[in-house]
Amino acid sequence: MTSSIRRPRVDPLGTPALAHLRRGGVSVLFAADSFGAPALVHWGRALGDDDVSGMTATAIPAVMNSSIDIPRSFSIAAGRAHGWSGTPAIEADAADAVVDGFTLIATDAAESEVRFTLRDAASLTEAVFAYRLDAAGILHATIELRNTADRPIDIRAARALLPLPGRAEEVLDFSGRWTNERRPQRSTIHDGTWLRSSRRGRPGHDASLLTMAGTAGFRFRAGEIWASHLAWSGNQETLVERLPEGAGVHRSVLGTGEVVDAGEVRLQPGETYRSPDALFVWSDEGIDGVTARLHSSLRSRPEHPRSPRPLLLNTWEAVYFEHDFDTLSHLAASAAELGIERFVLDDGWFRGRRDDHAGLGDWFVDDEVWPAGLRPLSDRVHELGMQFGLWFEPEMVNPDSDLARAHPDWLLGEERQLESRHQFVLDFSRVEVTTYVVERLDAVITEAAVDFVKWDHNRDLHAALGTHGDRRVRAHTEGVYRVLDELRRRHPLLEIESCASGGARVDLGILARTDRVWASDCNDPIERQSIQRWTQTLLPPELIGSHIGAAESHTTHRHASFSFRAVTALFGHAGLEWDLDAATADERRGIAAWAALYKEMRGLIHSGVTVRADTVDDGALLHGVVAHDRREALFAWVRTETSGVAHTPRVQLPGLDPRTRYRVRVRDEVGPASRHEVEDPSWLRQAEDLVCTGAVLEQGLPLPVLNPSQAMLLHLTAVEA
Repeated sequence: MTSSIRRPRVDPLGTPALAHLRRGGVSVLFAADSFGAPALVHWGRALGDDDVSGMTATAIPAVMNSSIDIPRSFSIAAGRAHGWSGTPAIEADAADAVVDGFTLIATDAAESEVRFTLRDAASLTEAVFAYRLDAAGILHATIELRNTADRPIDIRAARALLPLPGRAEEVLDFSGRWTNERRPQRSTIHDGTWLRSSRRGRPGHDASLLTMAGTAGFRFRAGEIWASHLAWSGNQETLVERLPEGAGVHRSVLGTGEVVDAGEVRLQPGETYRSPDALFVWSDEGIDGVTARLHSSLRSRPEHPRSPRPLLLNTWEAVYFEHDFDTLSHLAASAAELGIERFVLDDGWFRGRRDDHAGLGDWFVDDEVWPAGLRPLSDRVHELGMQFGLWFEPEMVNPDSDLARAHPDWLLGEERQLESRHQFVLDFSRVEVTTYVVERLDAVITEAAVDFVKWDHNRDLHAALGTHGDRRVRAHTEGVYRVLDELRRRHPLLEIESCASGGARVDLGILARTDRVWASDCNDPIERQSIQRWTQTLLPPELIGSHIGAAESHTTHRHASFSFRAVTALFGHAGLEWDLDAATADERRGIAAWAALYKEMRGLIHSGVTVRADTVDDGALLHGVVAHDRREALFAWVRTETSGVAHTPRVQLPGLDPRTRYRVRVRDEVGPASRHEVEDPSWLRQAEDLVCTGAVLEQGLPLPVLNPSQAMLLHLTAVEA
């Protein structure tokens, strides 16, 4: 239905309702404010018809002292022209005017979607704010700005801003660094702006990832939360903002959008800018409730991986740059013998690449190392019943490369001192660059019969200047998307991993075009427990690469037992980074047992509901996956460090059906967990498996006191009455 609405006269008892989106147990209610712009009245629990009339009847606040002489409002296009003194939704201007003061000219609404078309006071633009509520209850928001003027308009920001109620008192998001991504940080919401910006040309190791505002003390299993994520792989920002005067009848604001550098988006008459998709998630069941909605939404995508996630071996920590057919063929045979299903050849296969100083950009097989090309190795891998994968870093170039020497103008402008890892960035905003990259990758993928590409991205973009000194992060990011889309078009069965020096490009923009992310370059299971725990707030396990490394971590040089490494890697898209030919006989038996366990459990891990317990001490973790019908579950009981707790009291196993009787079995195929106690709790010392109801297990089991860097698996299956 389409209607035209201009400056509605506001009833003193309420404001006209414009749209009510209702799906997945969530309602999003919009009403017109006194300036003729849509305002969000409610975002949260599903509303009934009587609730809607009540919410709109109470949508106008008091008129404050020392303020404007009408009630303050907060519209979807909030700006200074309508009395909003906080961060504006739209920042844009022409040479002689600013874009502000939006009013509604049309509404297109359905049960779960609405599009509001607005015009600014100077008639420079038409803005379309589109909102869609998906089956999981996630609100997707985009903004389109079309230049309706007769002169250029510079777009500086187009932010999706949603108001938050007063009971949202705390904010939690993430920071981090290389090999230690997704470090949670929490603070109280105060007056002012909590702003997280990334100007790295990618989200970065310190990306906020998922910003959650919630009730005081919200946890995994409790609390009401309003969260946001921007599905974009370039520069971006997220904010939580509170002004003393609030935001209409609300208290604070949650928003996100692309960071647009000066001159990056200059619209000529008739041109349109479309913002990246912003996702907003509400839950009254804690962080796990947010996670459940996100995982459900992602798994419903047509492009979501459907086949079992193959167990893989990546060669990097096995051979590094030391490539030769005999060594790698033997490694592949060892991998197949132990149950590996995908063999991935990492960096070092292309021309001039004997270390990381040269060769990037020259995507031709090095005929000195591979005189017959990569096809013999690929054929051998396929004969062994495995898929063949290959590493690329298509966006990068070494100065010491034929490409850089032939086309120095193809590099994004950086000062020479800003060389990082001996490399610079190719300018993917240029058609000739993306054409070259597509043709070279397509040729190698075709000639070598490649099934899987590890797409790496090992540096920030920093200045990212074109040949005329203009900023090009946005155009570069769009170019990356075009290349990925074209490769997928040419190779529909090809799978791609997004790696960015580990986990520096983990976002739903890149995952619309790839099949998994590499969460971190760190395989140390202590670090990985935290990295994977928090990455899974956004992504389901099947999209997160999780590998067993050698006993001594490549990045931290910490030693860990095989069983701890194996249990940690199980809860993701699992793999190995290990020289299997150097493994002992016992280690090889352990790998084979782990591979069989992964294949048995991946159907559950990659489809079930991710759950995490709150009632453990700071040195321990309990996390798991529960089947949707709640008849099976797998939990990991993990000790990362010692603590002041001398014994383990009852630990709740969340997410179970209280009426179902479960058999509880310890799965120790990968080796027993070392204990720090005289004896296990009595239920573990019985000859028969424990059988009890979910109600008992939700009250908690006394669990063994583990030594640090240890983990054990509990497998629960329903018992028929």
